Amino acid sequence: MAQNTISRKNLINSLITGLFIGLIAGVPLGWIANQYFVEQRLAENLICREKNRNQPEAVVQSICGSRF
Repeated sequence: MAQNTISRKNLINSLITGLFIGLIAGVPLGWIANQYFVEQRLAENLICREKNRNQPEAVVQSICGSRF
């Protein structure tokens, strides 16, 4: 049985191809995940602010944090 040797050129091409595919797949997934967590944080902040709406703004910010 003959063995195939892997050349450096093939390794570099495989690395570049893998990075390109990872970039194509990773950017949309990262953007979707980021949007999800931003919306979750905003919802938690709004609920906290609603629960503490009778408090002064400084107290609400210390309890709930900033809106952004």
